[in-house]
Amino acid sequence: MKLSSGSMAGLAMSLLSGSKLVAAQTWTSCNPMEKTCPPDPALGGTADFEFHSVSERFDVLGGAPTYGSNGASLAVAKQGDAPTLVSKFYIMFGHVDFVIKAAPGRGIVSSAVLQSDDLDEIDWEWLGVDNAQVQTNYFGKNQQGTFDRGQFHANPGNQDGFHTYSIDWNSDRLIWQIDGQTVRTLTAASAGASYPQTPMQIKAGVWAGGDPSNPPGTIVGSPLKPLVVRSMATELLARAHR
Repeated sequence: MKLSSGSMAGLAMSLLSGSKLVAAQTWTSCNPMEKTCPPDPALGGTADFEFHSVSERFDVLGGAPTYGSNGASLAVAKQGDAPTLVSKFYIMFGHVDFVIKAAPGRGIVSSAVLQSDDLDEIDWEWLGVDNAQVQTNYFGKNQQGTFDRGQFHANPGNQDGFHTYSIDWNSDRLIWQIDGQTVRTLTAASAGASYPQTPMQIKAGVWAGGDPSNPPGTIVGSPLKPLVVRSMATELLARAHR
């Protein structure tokens, strides 16, 4: 499956409702709103990442995935694990496809995320206890005063097989799709200052909502289940403006 300045694919995950579920993947090494940062390396084209083996274009943080014919499997093996694939490149608008099989397991949180250095963010999120829904969300500059931006969408069997979850993002609007069908559209006009509008890295990871180091409200029992990332793909900016 392809990755280009706009598409990404594949992981198994789960999430918790009522809070920012991707907390374990929300961080930045240098926020340009706070200090001068080095230039972001751009993807600048179309790319395909199948994750049958280690990719030189992605870092792995917080754990060690295993690789095989179905892609990368990320598991929470011990307290504090939050294995995450993080692209070494950035995209600025475009189309991203994630081919994902969500992980079952109470308390396990998985996510497929686009995130910028100043913490603009676009999310897909799954709860391990919910085999029928997926949540979409977005944040502008990590503004979390209210958690009213998330929406749940029908996604039956998300733990039973792979589906393609897409983000189509340009300066005017943001579209989330499941297997090619649009489930949500956000316009820049309606989002205002919260609209994501800065270069993004691509991240896919899993963490334990039951880890006692996590904030109150996220701590629940967590059997250790893997997240499976079959592929990630981005396509040229032109596709995002169709």
